[in-house]
Amino acid sequence: MSDFSVKPVLRGERALLRPLVEEDAPVMARILDDPEVIRLTGSPDDKFGLDRLRVWYGSRNDQTDRLDLGIVDRASGELVGEVVLNDWDEYNRSCSFRILIGPAGRDRGLGTEAIRLIVGHAFEQLDLHRVSLHVLPYNPRARRAYEKVGFVAEGVSRQSVWFGGEWIDEIQMSILAPEWAAHRGHPDTAVTSAAS
Repeated sequence: MSDFSVKPVLRGERALLRPLVEEDAPVMARILDDPEVIRLTGSPDDKFGLDRLRVWYGSRNDQTDRLDLGIVDRASGELVGEVVLNDWDEYNRSCSFRILIGPAGRDRGLGTEAIRLIVGHAFEQLDLHRVSLHVLPYNPRARRAYEKVGFVAEGVSRQSVWFGGEWIDEIQMSILAPEWAAHRGHPDTAVTSAAS
């Protein structure tokens, strides 16, 4: 088991995941300010100051207990979002996952590919056993992307997010190392292959 100190570059057909740096702060500030990102992540409506974001993104590569990578659209070379493995439980070989994508990266399969890349890294390089996440019920696009990669709904955290003046439930999902080993992020193909 290794820690999260190695910050890799992960290459897919459409997306490239790379370490985030201080210079990414202005782009990430625009992404974090997008109303759709705020709504779909249940983020507070507070503005993230550029100075605060410079410090945050400038320090991501020093962290040994989490992995923050920027999502780059390979077609345009533009940074369009981020993926994060955090809340690492070394003893139980598990962590949490989150992703956010700004307007320039939506509806083209970049998110699904980015999820496959980071989850594959979690299981194949970091030797994790479990990766979990929470998704808001009014974000079916994200839930479908998670399911396409093999995440399974486990339950509901009732009224766990205060957003827009009301309490919102969160759907808990996870994927396990044996599941990943069976389908490598393509569960629909694995089921079809097994039936043949």
